Amino acid sequence: MTAPLPPVERESARTAGASAAGLAAGLVDAEAERQAHQAAAQRQVVFADDLLPGVGDAQLTLREGLAAGGSATFVTLALLAAMDELESATLSVLAPDIRDAFGMSDGAIVFISAASGAFLVLGALPMGWLADRFRRNRVIGWAGVAFSAMVFACGMAASAFLLFLARFGVGIAKSSTLPVHGSMIADTYPIGVRGRLGAVNAGAARVAGALSPLIVGGVATLVGGANGWRWPFFLLGLPALAVALCAFRLPEPKRGQHEMKSVLGEVVEDDRPMPISVEAAFARLMRIRSLRTTIMAFAAMGFSLFTGAILTNLWLEDHFGASSFQRGVLGTVGGASMLVALPFIGPRYDRLYRRDPARALALLGYLILPCAVFLPVQWAMPNAIAFTAVGIPASILMSAAFAMVGPVLSSVVPYRLRGLGSALSAIYIFFIGATGGALISALISNAYDPRVAMLVVGVPATLIGGYLVVRSSTFIKGDLSMVVQELREELEERDRQADDPDNIPVLQVNNIDFSYGHVQVLFDVAFDVRRGETLALLGTNGAGKSTILKVICGLGTPSRGVVRLNGRTVTYVAPEQRGRYGIHLLPGGKGVFPDMTVRENLEMAAFRIRRDAAHRERRFAHVLDLFPDLSDRQTQTAGSLSGGQQQMLALAMVLMHDPEVLLIDELSLGLAPVVVQDLLAIIERLKADGLTIVVVEQSLNIALSIADRAVFLEKGQVRFTGPTRELAERDDLARAVFLGKEGG
Repeated sequence: MTAPLPPVERESARTAGASAAGLAAGLVDAEAERQAHQAAAQRQVVFADDLLPGVGDAQLTLREGLAAGGSATFVTLALLAAMDELESATLSVLAPDIRDAFGMSDGAIVFISAASGAFLVLGALPMGWLADRFRRNRVIGWAGVAFSAMVFACGMAASAFLLFLARFGVGIAKSSTLPVHGSMIADTYPIGVRGRLGAVNAGAARVAGALSPLIVGGVATLVGGANGWRWPFFLLGLPALAVALCAFRLPEPKRGQHEMKSVLGEVVEDDRPMPISVEAAFARLMRIRSLRTTIMAFAAMGFSLFTGAILTNLWLEDHFGASSFQRGVLGTVGGASMLVALPFIGPRYDRLYRRDPARALALLGYLILPCAVFLPVQWAMPNAIAFTAVGIPASILMSAAFAMVGPVLSSVVPYRLRGLGSALSAIYIFFIGATGGALISALISNAYDPRVAMLVVGVPATLIGGYLVVRSSTFIKGDLSMVVQELREELEERDRQADDPDNIPVLQVNNIDFSYGHVQVLFDVAFDVRRGETLALLGTNGAGKSTILKVICGLGTPSRGVVRLNGRTVTYVAPEQRGRYGIHLLPGGKGVFPDMTVRENLEMAAFRIRRDAAHRERRFAHVLDLFPDLSDRQTQTAGSLSGGQQQMLALAMVLMHDPEVLLIDELSLGLAPVVVQDLLAIIERLKADGLTIVVVEQSLNIALSIADRAVFLEKGQVRFTGPTRELAERDDLARAVFLGKEGG
């Protein structure tokens, strides 16, 4: 039997239990409040349907839509897409002949054929980057020239390895189609006709795809012999080159003009766009829920879609004994059937989008799901004709859904990121889908046969893809609302700068939301910093003070909102680029290399200006004048310095860059008062020199001594902005700074 606890211990146990219960309750309450803030923030950005871009706009005919942007752009891009389709069909139809010519296995030819998706991904990223920064007609033209050369090289290949290399070049050249063509079409033509343009563009490609098996098979049969498969590649290269040369003469449209006209009624032009970081762009894009879910859906479907044609032709020859010409005829019949749905899906998508974008996107998912039923039936057919006929309905539905990928992407992606948005989609669809599907299909096909490979990969991939597209439709209105809010903010900022061009803040953050994973920590944070001003960021622990500094200097990408430097948007600019423009951060904690000397630390900080010896020496002289204690310790290792001296060295390293905006995270944390006073004297000198400073502080007294204004943050929200003296007079906020929320 357990002895009872003494009274003192019983009381201690009750107190500990009560404290633990109180702490647990506090954590639950805090998490519930955070989730309520997050849900409210998401609700606040959902606008009425008729305010979303393209929703409720006047109906346009296809002719009117083409006239608005000129038909030359669309015709040229449609022809280039048709060339891509022709090249893909050439390889698919001739895959058995190429396999036999080089003595490859089924798995090897499937991999070489479908792995061009991986090569396409290698080019998609730079192509998307180029599309967002330079004139797109030149990118399209040079990519077309390279495509023509690489297609010709495929016909010249003397071995399987050389064919593989040529396919590498083809994939890189074709990578401009999705990121650059899609961006060009979205900025050239109105929102209300994008569905029909996507359908017509896909239709042109399908016409080429439908005719190419017959043409390719006919040419190969006509030439005959072991090298008959080479001539279709030779003949394709010449027209591809002619169309590519025409692309150089296409006009460059204004970026985002049609979204702006729909939402704002006018076009806001950015004459000096800042360079976009791929990392920041991808981080922002992956926070667009409808985009993220949709590209995952099409990536899943890519497992079967891109290997399907190869496996089909291998099955037709090995199981049904179809020749090159017979495979070409059957491929033409199947490809032509896909044209049946395209004249209907484009207008239907546009009509639904004008009324309800969610229904327009869900339509694509409902087109995809039945394909999972047709696949097993098709591969159970006893002859080639029945096999082709049963595959037609699935081909019609799948091609109709894929034709609308471009319109979906262009509607939810910020106009500045359209190229990289399409590149991100290409990475998922072609690398994960095509290459992943190629590897799995090759292994299964070699171990069993093409039918087993198609059923094992295709059925689950189609079901998953269809479900994800339907699910993504529930997010699209919220994502379109984000587009509206960003455009409105851009218009307001343009008007503000026009009204008062001499009073533009050196630093501006507006409508900033930021999350770590699924946990949102900043909610609609906004403040300005004037030139030469010192701003203190104050608040309780975990309020988001350090996080907002990371967003400003580029170490974190917000899910919503904008960061500007001297009136120019730097939201998607890389951290190192922001450093070149003048934004520098002194992070909290250890900021030096402890095993290096003071001098070596400063030399490392001056690495970027190492080629300008005179400027480098001036910066050395300046910081050593600011920190005379460091000047006498240049040969001493940084790790042997006191905590205050290390903080001074870290600040000196940042000042080596001659910042325009200095961000300081926790200036006084853990330092003795005498050291803090020395640091404050240096800050006062920097203020006198006109440096703009944003400092995160826990001490209200220190903030009062150095800052002109203060921003008080609590649970990721701005609760106060104004002079520091006014904050000191706010007893509720001042007690929170000193003592926490409850004042104790």
